[in-house]
Amino acid sequence: MLIALVAVLHVFVSHFAVGGGFFLVVTETLARRQKDAAVLDYCRRQSRFFALLTLVFGAISGVGIWFTIGLVSPEATSTLIHTFVWAWAIEWVFFFVEIAAAIIYYKTWDSLPAHDHLIVGWIYVVAAWMSLFVINGILTFMLTPGRWIQTQNFWDGMFNPTFLPSLVARTAVSVVLAGIFGYITLPKQEGREKVARWAALWIIAGALVLPLALRWYFARIPQFSQVYLNGVLTGVRHAVRGGVGFTLVALLIAIVCGLWQPRWMRPPVVAVLVVCGLGMIGAGEYLREFVRKPWVINQVVYANDIRASQVEMLQSTGVRHTAQFLLTDDTASAAYGKNLFHLQCGSCHAAGGYRSMKRRADGWDAEFAADVLQHLPMMHGTMPPYAGNEEDRKALGSYLAGLNPPWHFNITDANRLEIGGKVFDSRCGHCHTINGKFRPLRGVFEKQTPSQVQDMFPVLGGMSPDMPNFNAPDDQAQALAFYISHEANQPLPANPAPAEMPSGSPHSQLIFPAGPLQEVR
Repeated sequence: MLIALVAVLHVFVSHFAVGGGFFLVVTETLARRQKDAAVLDYCRRQSRFFALLTLVFGAISGVGIWFTIGLVSPEATSTLIHTFVWAWAIEWVFFFVEIAAAIIYYKTWDSLPAHDHLIVGWIYVVAAWMSLFVINGILTFMLTPGRWIQTQNFWDGMFNPTFLPSLVARTAVSVVLAGIFGYITLPKQEGREKVARWAALWIIAGALVLPLALRWYFARIPQFSQVYLNGVLTGVRHAVRGGVGFTLVALLIAIVCGLWQPRWMRPPVVAVLVVCGLGMIGAGEYLREFVRKPWVINQVVYANDIRASQVEMLQSTGVRHTAQFLLTDDTASAAYGKNLFHLQCGSCHAAGGYRSMKRRADGWDAEFAADVLQHLPMMHGTMPPYAGNEEDRKALGSYLAGLNPPWHFNITDANRLEIGGKVFDSRCGHCHTINGKFRPLRGVFEKQTPSQVQDMFPVLGGMSPDMPNFNAPDDQAQALAFYISHEANQPLPANPAPAEMPSGSPHSQLIFPAGPLQEVR
């Protein structure tokens, strides 16, 4: 969350730094050609606001990103630095030129000839866009390293499969934000309507290009990432809808209040526009981060900062011989399990709080929790494989099970369905739905009675290597069987949403294979 807070605000301002400079120089050029003193005065005021926001906040928040990612993902951060050391060096040169040009541009309205002043502005525009150009290559590498995996070649990593569509999309976003922030210093009287209509054109132009660029981008992302975009995961679905919604609202405001009725472009409307711009960036960055999971760098470093090349070794030898920050190496102690949680889960989860494991592990016993750790990639979400041996799994399983008190129910006919649903969420819901999109069980349990469903529980672990063993107490098993049978036999809507997932994705197959199920029946 700290990375998201710092990074989204930084990206918001840094994209304005790219588009806003272009907006300023083009506007100044047109104003000088038309000898429009009011618009020139607007450009002067806008350049002050522009320099303060982009140079001061942009630079400080950029340092904040390095600080936060270095703490949360040191291995991934180190990989990006070492792989692209010359790219970073080049980007920092562009950033230095960008800062110098912005300061000179703002300070020399009266001391430089118009021609020279515009040259300084264009130097800024080129340096700012080239800074975006370089960083875009590094960011897209994290999702689509492409041929770099085989060649380890700098250029293969930089000019990867999503480089160009992402560059176009980010440039379009920069143009939208340039128009939005163009309203911050809008003239009060003379030139107001002219500038309002001009800024609206920037928003409209960027908003029209953006969907095409994103369609191109999403067509180039890996298959395992595309599956997240089909509505399976609630957070992704909300991010897609939010991004589209914010863009449409900004476009509507630009057309109505920018082009049609510029006098309506008052501070409250401008504030809504700024929120829409921030929402667009937040939704886009959320999607960019999420569709990469369970990786930080695809096929190289997992989200918990463990290299893919280390997993097999850690599953064989365990963590205590290799981890540098374990407070104890006594695998039987509660402290060891807690250490493992912070080491291997803490990048994405808190024990109780953000992405709480206390909530997710409610109802687990130590045996079931340890077994679940063997099947993390199959869970509803984006989990890397557990990198530890059997002792590690037992220690972490005990810690997770100890986050909540054991369940004790007084099950009656009145509460059987409710408790069965709770048991389903705890024991099955991390990998399955019954009538939903994510590995639906309706086809397996439809027309099955509760007793027939319960008869299958003891053999679940033998049906597939991807299934943990079922070991819930008998009363919970009975309630679960009743709930599954009840839900699987409910009438479906007339036009139910398809439950299929794209083939080839890690979530495209049900855990239950057809053959063994037929034999059990």
